[in-house]
Amino acid sequence: MVGMQVVDVPKLAAPAPARVPVPASKPFLQTLGANLKETFFPDDPFRAVARQEGRCRRAAAALRYVFPCLEWLPSYTLGALRSDLIAGVTVASLAVPQGISYAKLADLPPIMGLYSSFVPALVYAVMGSSKDLAVGTTAVGSLLFAAMLGKEASPADNPELYMHLAFTATFFAGVFQAGLGILRLGFVVDFLSHAAIVGFMGGAATVVCLQQLKGLLGLQHFTTSTDVVDVMRAVFSQTHMWRWQSVLLGFSFIVFLLVTRFFSKRRPKFFWVSAAAPLVSVIVGSVLVYLIHGENHGIQVIGNLAKGINPASAKNLILSPPHMMVALKTGIITSLIGLAEGIAVGRSFAMAKNYHVDGNKEMISFGLMNIIGSCTSCYLTAGPFSRSAVNVNAGCKTAMSNAVMAVAVAITLLFLTPLFHYTPLVVLSAIIVSAMLGVIDFPAAARLWKVDKLDFCVCLGAYLGVVLGDIEIGLSIAVGISVLRILLFVARPRTTVLGNMPNSTIYRRMDQYTMAETVPGVLVLHVDSPIYFANASYLRERISRWIDEEEHRIKDAGEESLQCIVLDMGAVASIDTSGTKLIEDLKKSLDRKSMQIALANPGSEVMKKLDKSKVHGLIGDEWIFQTVAEACDNALLNCKIARSV
Repeated sequence: MVGMQVVDVPKLAAPAPARVPVPASKPFLQTLGANLKETFFPDDPFRAVARQEGRCRRAAAALRYVFPCLEWLPSYTLGALRSDLIAGVTVASLAVPQGISYAKLADLPPIMGLYSSFVPALVYAVMGSSKDLAVGTTAVGSLLFAAMLGKEASPADNPELYMHLAFTATFFAGVFQAGLGILRLGFVVDFLSHAAIVGFMGGAATVVCLQQLKGLLGLQHFTTSTDVVDVMRAVFSQTHMWRWQSVLLGFSFIVFLLVTRFFSKRRPKFFWVSAAAPLVSVIVGSVLVYLIHGENHGIQVIGNLAKGINPASAKNLILSPPHMMVALKTGIITSLIGLAEGIAVGRSFAMAKNYHVDGNKEMISFGLMNIIGSCTSCYLTAGPFSRSAVNVNAGCKTAMSNAVMAVAVAITLLFLTPLFHYTPLVVLSAIIVSAMLGVIDFPAAARLWKVDKLDFCVCLGAYLGVVLGDIEIGLSIAVGISVLRILLFVARPRTTVLGNMPNSTIYRRMDQYTMAETVPGVLVLHVDSPIYFANASYLRERISRWIDEEEHRIKDAGEESLQCIVLDMGAVASIDTSGTKLIEDLKKSLDRKSMQIALANPGSEVMKKLDKSKVHGLIGDEWIFQTVAEACDNALLNCKIARSV
């Protein structure tokens, strides 16, 4: 336009990327305290107490934390009581025959199965934080007792010593469980992975079913080994001793129990059919044996059961060598299995009902009920899935259902035990087999195979270890493989090459996003774990190999030479001195090749360690960036400047 003067407007320089700050150092004790709190108290369990004003309110909140029953008792209603009564009586109808059966499986007097459904259930009603868990003895725990304690004392030759060892193992299990809870060491149970538990429980269930062939076939003598080879040898070497009466009766009841379970699953409203089926089996079996005089036809029965509630057994605990160590070992192993199953069951139902179960509080409650149980003629108690599922389906509202079950069992102990005299052992075997067939989780194993083949191998290894070896071998394999896998994840972290998504500043894995493009002259590597002494050497070698492979690729493609290595540190949550030495050595190595190293998105902990180790100054503040995009843009800019010079 005429008369107007054109003025050149200078271009604004691109703003320098914001630098990554180094957090201010905190006193060592303050840092240590924060780390310990995050490790042992990640859920901040005392926040409800701290929020209260006044000593009385804080004391009341502390009592509610220690005794969870105080949270729901003040607002307990008649409607909740009615629901808990129905649930408790329903669970008791399952607990009585199941308790007797599992006690026989543990080679203990059948009455101890009823004792173990009385006192521990009362303790859990007061101390337990789950509204749905129904406590009692478990088949796997019973089998572990028989397999491990039976090597030290024969239940047939020395039943008194064997029973005392069972009390002692239960006591040590309780002490170990309570100790884990008090010291906030619940994460120890997490070393048993889901795959390992599925395999171990499936193997143990298989072994339990095979052991029941003694009762189902009416055999008088049977092997004490648990591996499938010895069991099959014992079965088929006594074919002349098989009794058709026991076979017919046993398999008839197995079919009946499985049919009722199938019916209840198809018709959830009729859950009580499956729950009452074991008690119906006991009643029908007892009446039938009484009418036909089954004892004269080789059908073994329970015999006399002592009337009365639990006698004291604290004086029977063996707390000195030589037998104490076996009880200690058995207690620790069975306590871990019981915790893994019980807490998993409690949390699964809690998630379905949208409330929280404190794992450490559950450990304390499990520990206390086993410590008190060991002093009142009980053996190992946990939270079996079968009882808990019945409890939930019956409509339980609170842990009061356990107290109702305990009262029902107490009534049985006081008045009804003579009625079980003619209960055939073959019916107990049928109850155990039907329960164990539900423990073998074929869908879970199939899902492991579909999702993660390595997890399936862990599951299969644990299963075969139990079935072909023994319970201890299977458990050792399960824990060993799980720990080995954790070590491999730590020692061999994943490193991947990142590429730029077209028309964006986003960088993604090139092996996953085929449209991602390399940045000319720049290699972007993503480190997918903390950098520790355990993986520093591996990362040094792996990063060097990435660089060599990229240089060969560039040479073959005739592209620009490699100028800069960008390390994406977003997933590096922490780093130790071996890690900082790795960064320092990598910097010096690249300097010799006339290459530059750049760090992208390092966290506060990483920046602190780099600053204190002087690696921060060695790299230079101008080569540490908030994002990968900034690092690559500056690397490209510097490469252009270097080429122009």
